[in-house]
Amino acid sequence: MPPTDDGPRVNEAIEAQKVLVITEDGDNKGILPLEEAILIAEQMGLDLVEVSPGAEPPVCKILDFGKYKYQAQKKANEARKKQKIIEIKEIKMRPNIDIHDYDVKMRAIKRFFEDGDKVKVTLRFRGREMAHTEIGRRVLDRVRNDTAEEAKVESDARMEGRQMVMVLAPK
Repeated sequence: MPPTDDGPRVNEAIEAQKVLVITEDGDNKGILPLEEAILIAEQMGLDLVEVSPGAEPPVCKILDFGKYKYQAQKKANEARKKQKIIEIKEIKMRPNIDIHDYDVKMRAIKRFFEDGDKVKVTLRFRGREMAHTEIGRRVLDRVRNDTAEEAKVESDARMEGRQMVMVLAPK
């Protein structure tokens, strides 16, 4: 069997001359020559699998390789199910935003934090508003203060062309 790139080496694919052999039950058979270890595994109707190739000598376990691969795949699928992909949601505002509009945007931001997502607050300037970026900075400071309990600032307010951007992450 040729060595596989996607998993541990098995039986003849093991390169070491001597290996530390452990049975399926967890009994330590000691350090044996590779040929003898493979022979013992074949007599049991199982495979010799290299579980720790970095050790000196490499640790090999006698087990059913098909079952081992199946269990490893199940474990990987379970881990993939449990992980949460963090998305970045964007909220767009204007420097002279109305009070009610601001409250609506803040409710949306808080809902995003409850879902575990990051929020990118974008403040777009048009025309002469570019001369008064301090108004925009005050709006972003207000957003930062209103979300201080739920979130931390990941990247502070900065200008990107005609817009000011700030990224908040849930605590």
